[in-house]
Amino acid sequence: MRRPHTRLSMFTAVVTAVLALLFGTGTGATALQVPTIRGGTVLYAATGAQCVVGFNAVNGVNHYAVMTGHCSGTHATTWYADAARTVPVGVTAGASYPIDDYGVVRYTTGALILPGDIALGGGAYQDITGAANPTIGRSVCHVGRTSGVHCGTVTAVNVTVNYADGTVYGLFRSTACSEAGDIGAPAYSGSTALGFAVGSSGNCSTGGVTYYQPVAEVLSVFGLTLY
Repeated sequence: MRRPHTRLSMFTAVVTAVLALLFGTGTGATALQVPTIRGGTVLYAATGAQCVVGFNAVNGVNHYAVMTGHCSGTHATTWYADAARTVPVGVTAGASYPIDDYGVVRYTTGALILPGDIALGGGAYQDITGAANPTIGRSVCHVGRTSGVHCGTVTAVNVTVNYADGTVYGLFRSTACSEAGDIGAPAYSGSTALGFAVGSSGNCSTGGVTYYQPVAEVLSVFGLTLY
């Protein structure tokens, strides 16, 4: 009476072994790592450039990363999740720099985890539910890759900044400080996205200001929505 049960057990063991070989679920197998990309994540260009994702956005079934144009726009290429450039995740879909300072990367890999929030560091995250144009006096925080979270107040909108390679219009400025390496930092007010850092002056030791590209403009141009 036990023989059928024994055969079933042997059959189950064989199936399990086959599945382990096919999908890497057996003992000692290396599990497939699915990249997670959110606001504040660094993407790596085929050229070696490194750009920070400001926010994830969506248009229909397609998902996009919104970031600075002077970084992504000058590297119209494939983007990777890792510095070794072995895990491709997307391609540059459009950019504007100078005049504006934004770029958009379309995710082309289906096996990605793409939350709509941004990473604050230390395992903390800020949910983002929408975008708004900045207004003078509004509180704003940004998450710099180098210096972390800094907060301040919007002090000017529709700001023009002259760079060596051209002029950028329509930026906004805040009293939140930045350090070298913080460019691309997503800027938010509560759960509302305002923009991402494209330049700064001063530092967080002696005081400084940060300039941002408004994200609402980018969403409008490309027909994107934050989620």
